[in-house]
Amino acid sequence: MVALGSGLFIFLLLPIAALFLASSPSELWVALQHPLVLPALALSARTTCFSLAIIVVTGTPLAWFLARTHARWARIIEPVVELPIVIPPAVMGIALLLAFGRHGLLGPFLSNFGPSIPFTSVAVIMAQVLVAAPFYVQSATTGFRSVDEDLLLVARTLGASPVGAFLRVAVPVALPSLVGGAALSWARAIGEFGATLLFAGNFPGRTQTMPLSIYSALHSDIRVATAIAIVLAIIAFATLLAARVGRNWFLYGTRTSGRGTRT
Repeated sequence: MVALGSGLFIFLLLPIAALFLASSPSELWVALQHPLVLPALALSARTTCFSLAIIVVTGTPLAWFLARTHARWARIIEPVVELPIVIPPAVMGIALLLAFGRHGLLGPFLSNFGPSIPFTSVAVIMAQVLVAAPFYVQSATTGFRSVDEDLLLVARTLGASPVGAFLRVAVPVALPSLVGGAALSWARAIGEFGATLLFAGNFPGRTQTMPLSIYSALHSDIRVATAIAIVLAIIAFATLLAARVGRNWFLYGTRTSGRGTRT
């Protein structure tokens, strides 16, 4: 059994190792100075920050509702929210076009308020929110379900409003799940490719995020594509590491404060 597990680990490790061994530090530095890289990096950073803010602000109350409600009809909402995890991103890109495109479901209505959404930076953000939000909502829902109902009742008894009890009791208890979900969601947003390509297009400086710049660079210079891929891999690893360290730090601090209180 150890051999089987080791085989899978090696299989997962080899492509990452090959990626980092493909370029020397000097070649990587030269490739990163390509005109394609900086605009794509700036656009990815800007759009994913907007996307994450939208996901956290709207996904937190949704996750709280899913965690606390006992209505049977509400059980339909949860699998619907999780659908973008299993539906291919290209399918979600087509779905966005059919919903928000100029001739889509809401296209004629939205055209009364300004230019069409597809192939703009707004479309990039929408694609990122669509594919990344389920990761946050799923993690946040799990965290909120771990909140003891008695703690909320005590807070309400002490005069806290429902919102106050939520912010002062539920959020701190579920914070590791919220932070972890936000990290996964942001990592998924910055790596989004299929839905963005179909709904927002691949226009440098306007809709070309880092994954799309890899796609463009593959047609001209594999070294540039490799450099961008390495940057994305480092960002993903750093995000995962930060989420794990933050979660462990929070749990350690909670246990330490609990022992101090008992003492």
